[in-house]
Amino acid sequence: MASFPRFRFLAIAVIFHLAYIYSIFDIYFVSPIVSGMRLFEVERSPSQRAPADRLVLFVGDGLRADKAFQSHPEPYPKSDNDLVPRPLAPFLRSKILEKGTFGVSHTRVPTESRPGHVALIAGLYEDVSAVTTGWKMNPVNFDSVFNRSRHTWSWGSPDILPMFEHGAVPGRVDAYMYGHEMEDFSSDALVLDLWVFDHVKELFAEAKTNKTLGDALRQDRIVFFLHLLGLDTTGHFHRPYSKEYLNNIKVVDQGVKEITELIEDFYRDGRTAFVFTADHGMSDWGSHGDGHPDNTRTPLISWGSGVAKPELYPGGVAPGHDEYSSDWNLDHVRRHDVAQADIAALMAYLIGVEFPANSVGELPLPFLAADLKEKAKASLVNAQGVLEQYRVKEEQKMATELRYRPYKPLSENGLTAERRVADVKKLIRSGNYEEAIEESAALMKIGLGGLKYLQRYDWLFLRALITIGYFGWMAYALTTVIDLHVLHGKVKPSRTLGGTVVASSILVALYASFVISKSPPTYYLYAFFPVFFWEGVYARRESIAAGGKQLFGHVKSGASVVSLLFNTAIYIAIIVSLALGYIHREILTGLYAIGAFWPIAYGFSFLREHAALSATWFLSCLAMSTFTLLPAMKTEDVNQIVGGGCIMVLIGLVYLMFEDYILADFSRPTEQASPTQNHFSRTLVGVQIGLTALAMVVTRSSALSLQAKQGLPRGNQIVGWVVLVLSLLMPLAYKLVPSNESNTHYLHRLLIIFLTCAPTFVILTISYEGLFYVAFSAVLVSWVRLEHAIYRASPPPPPSPEGIDHRPLTLPDLRTSLFFLVLIQSAFFSTGNVASVSSFSLESVLRLIPIFDPFSQGALLILKLMIPFALISANLGILNKRLGVAPSALFMTVMAVSDVLTLYFFWVVKDEGSWLEIGSTISHFVIASLLCVFVAALEPVSGVFISGVEVEREENVVGNGEKKNGVVGDGKADGRI
Repeated sequence: MASFPRFRFLAIAVIFHLAYIYSIFDIYFVSPIVSGMRLFEVERSPSQRAPADRLVLFVGDGLRADKAFQSHPEPYPKSDNDLVPRPLAPFLRSKILEKGTFGVSHTRVPTESRPGHVALIAGLYEDVSAVTTGWKMNPVNFDSVFNRSRHTWSWGSPDILPMFEHGAVPGRVDAYMYGHEMEDFSSDALVLDLWVFDHVKELFAEAKTNKTLGDALRQDRIVFFLHLLGLDTTGHFHRPYSKEYLNNIKVVDQGVKEITELIEDFYRDGRTAFVFTADHGMSDWGSHGDGHPDNTRTPLISWGSGVAKPELYPGGVAPGHDEYSSDWNLDHVRRHDVAQADIAALMAYLIGVEFPANSVGELPLPFLAADLKEKAKASLVNAQGVLEQYRVKEEQKMATELRYRPYKPLSENGLTAERRVADVKKLIRSGNYEEAIEESAALMKIGLGGLKYLQRYDWLFLRALITIGYFGWMAYALTTVIDLHVLHGKVKPSRTLGGTVVASSILVALYASFVISKSPPTYYLYAFFPVFFWEGVYARRESIAAGGKQLFGHVKSGASVVSLLFNTAIYIAIIVSLALGYIHREILTGLYAIGAFWPIAYGFSFLREHAALSATWFLSCLAMSTFTLLPAMKTEDVNQIVGGGCIMVLIGLVYLMFEDYILADFSRPTEQASPTQNHFSRTLVGVQIGLTALAMVVTRSSALSLQAKQGLPRGNQIVGWVVLVLSLLMPLAYKLVPSNESNTHYLHRLLIIFLTCAPTFVILTISYEGLFYVAFSAVLVSWVRLEHAIYRASPPPPPSPEGIDHRPLTLPDLRTSLFFLVLIQSAFFSTGNVASVSSFSLESVLRLIPIFDPFSQGALLILKLMIPFALISANLGILNKRLGVAPSALFMTVMAVSDVLTLYFFWVVKDEGSWLEIGSTISHFVIASLLCVFVAALEPVSGVFISGVEVEREENVVGNGEKKNGVVGDGKADGRI
């Protein structure tokens, strides 16, 4: 009856949440790219040259600032003297101490390669969603230092260079790249950096005999870009504290030294500027992407023509240092920190080109070897570029707003941008250079503030609209649940002409404003959903009233009211705890520890009757409580991988030995099954156990081979893929098994699903995740059986209407939904802080795909992430049947209440502050919102998993109030109810 409304509800849920996930990018992270600006550069007389004729940019991909500057023992010691800590980058350190200026470059989220390089080379921070284009061939569709140069030569990864080659004026950027096959995580990544250094040497060697090339290299305003990917690749596989990563720093330092000496020897004019930095850092568990300080702090060292010498403070602590740099032994050298986009402004100034059109970087004056007049002029030009962006954006906004509200600092009291620029020029002409620098810095901040003002212009309206939309969804979802699963559609929607006119008028008014403002298409979706939801809620107002009477009709006495309030308070406390659990995983430990004592709430007689089940629940909850106390940062542990696999195999063997006892609900079976009755089924179970054992063997072999740097054996890779694919296809083989009571038993089906996913979990695990898989499965099965036992011990629910196979939902079902919500959160967070983008380790997927392929490797990581959800969906589907509710009833209830978390995280999303906070708030919101999409997707998956399963349950009160035992199949009575 409700199949179409159910499908429509799930489709609406998915579309709504995906659309509203995108809202944070429209609200908090609007793309900063505009066109039509004038370009500015420092004006010089024809006889005056730029600070440098050429610039060399070294980018050590994935290099953390602390690892670059700290002292460490020799990675591969050959004597006792090698154990003494020493700088691993002595050449770069010599430039800090003698020739140049250094500091820490602070990146922004997402700390990925494309956004990092765009900030470095274009001077702008792309909107967060641009990280998805980080590995594609599409060009960078905005201005950059490379595009401003006369010519740029670049060497490095095919994942980075094409973006700038194809994004510049045709022929302006030359890119020399190695093949994708060289980005092999299972081999030594040093070859990537050595390839770059060797090919740079080849270019300059060729220039000695090739006059055309030699003349091109001797032009001014040219750039050399060396992208060094070895550190990132090594860090992903070996971690940034490993000897391999530290040795890679030595190799990079030596390579930088050789290239520096090569270029200086080639030109012999002292007119080359050098910049060494990184696009992002790396966490201790070998990943990046979020705003953790280890990912956002990168080294910056600049030396050569036009760059200031170091500021030394002998015997004291120089300004700029803090606890972070206390162990670098550089306390006497002043540290100058910058934002990553500032480096683009620095490079543009050094070679005398225009600042990139969309650059928002602030020129770091301490890095310049220039007098005050030059710094004052450069600071003003820097500010003018930002003000020009403000001018263009303001004109665009004014053209689309009915009543534009200008940015006050650039409009009040006649202090326009033009007036402020003129005042600074006057100060420069009069020789007040320091004051001009201060005024330019202030003007720069005002200009950046204006850009932020325009970027946030629609904030209040959009946030209010999204909030109303989420409240509308929750009200609509609850109303739909009441209508479909409490009242079974008895009360029809009641729409009125007035309500329809009001809803239509609101939508038309909003759409009209969007048309006038030329708003993005997503705005129309944001406005449609609140109107649609609240109109639907109003139309079902009679269902809400009738459902309230049915659900709360038993709450009449004072004691029942107190009990209801007490349970409501507990539910609210649990939801609040789940929100805090996104940040503090240990909270889930507390929830499991408390939940372990849940059966006690039903009295000692219940405990006596279900002693074994209660004990199993207690022990499995305690086991689950330990995982959120373990560190999210995991290193590969072959023994734990094998241990988890052994327990999975043991569970399968125990099932085969005691199958009749288990399928008789852990009691002595009344009938002995025929030895041949389940032979085929038992054989398939044995095959699944064998696949799990084979996965253990091949995974152990692959892990040890990779650890020994012997690469991934081809045979291991093939066997790994065969095991992975076969194990996931095994459930199809059970379609050939003749149907009998054993094959349709819910415990048999749950074991099949458990063993189906077991080999995949073994292959894709790096530590204790296999143990988590076993404990989580035990909790789920115990939960299903315990909920059913409580249901049987509780008063019977209201009778179902005639012709309806499923009972109506009652208030206790809300508790079941809450348990499901806790379990699904636990699936996310028990093996690592998945709310952090950095919690994904590549070590496991390298056993199948050793060569860098982010989308394929990401798909395998997502597959591993989805396995616990497959278990949840199967167990909840079984529980639906055992409790006698409609297949989608509990799923829909969870979707109705889970967005309390989503709305909370929406309001705490930040676009300023520490990058750890910004990255965390974004990922928290996205995960909370995707949770509802997951639940919607799990509902049909559950139907597939439990197809053909029959369960014993106590039937609803019927006719004269008698209870009948029945067998429930695929929603059909089968003539036995």
